[in-house]
Amino acid sequence: QVQLVESGGGSVQAGGSLRLSCAASGYTYSVEHMGWFRQAPGKEREGVAVIRTGLGWTYYSASVKGRFTISHDNAKDTLYLQMSSLKPEDTAMYYCAANYKLGGSGYFEPAEYNYWGQGTQVTVSS
Repeated sequence: QVQLVESGGGSVQAGGSLRLSCAASGYTYSVEHMGWFRQAPGKEREGVAVIRTGLGWTYYSASVKGRFTISHDNAKDTLYLQMSSLKPEDTAMYYCAANYKLGGSGYFEPAEYNYWGQGTQVTVSS
């Protein structure tokens, strides 16, 4: 089992920055993939950024590439999402997710992740 706790959300004006954190605990030794997902009201949950822990490989959705940076601190067992040049369309609940191994449906498929945090709200005003 893995427990995930997000923090760092808030309200910011367009063009601003925020950094989200996700503290992991439990049996994290074998976790291979961790990612950030978001869900806006009335929309499906979508993958934003994923990292292959240990190897440092990163993957970004087209909507955030070049603006967001995902990172993982192995010593602290914490996942980060540095968000810059924020836009109103980035407004959503942001979730941290993790799994030991993915099943092949893609890095940004929510069903591939067994462990989820409770979410942290990000609101970007124009």
